[in-house]
Amino acid sequence: QVQLVESGGGLVQAGGSLRLSCAASINIFSFNAMRWYRQAPGKQRELVATITSGGKTNYADSVKGRFTISKDNAKNTVYLQMNSLKPEDTAVYYCNAARIQIGDLFESWGQGTQVTVFS
Repeated sequence: QVQLVESGGGLVQAGGSLRLSCAASINIFSFNAMRWYRQAPGKQRELVATITSGGKTNYADSVKGRFTISKDNAKNTVYLQMNSLKPEDTAVYYCNAARIQIGDLFESWGQGTQVTVFS
């Protein structure tokens, strides 16, 4: 029932920028945290960034200083601003929403959006 739809991916030259969006079908304030993951070919899924319902953020060391996660509760949307992109950032980026309810963790995933960075 909970739908997450990513958008904003594409092909970009190294050093460029993209902004990814994750639109949720319900109020994102109901989630304890929303996250961006990515998975590159031949690599394990990697946690990129987290934002809590209170607005606190965390980033993977590989993207710290270059990526910014933010949210707009009124639009039920989470963003990932990606600057100074590197070829190593090439991956499918997935939006994740997590909520703890009655002691259980519930997660929803989007279908992903492709980001390709070329030199």
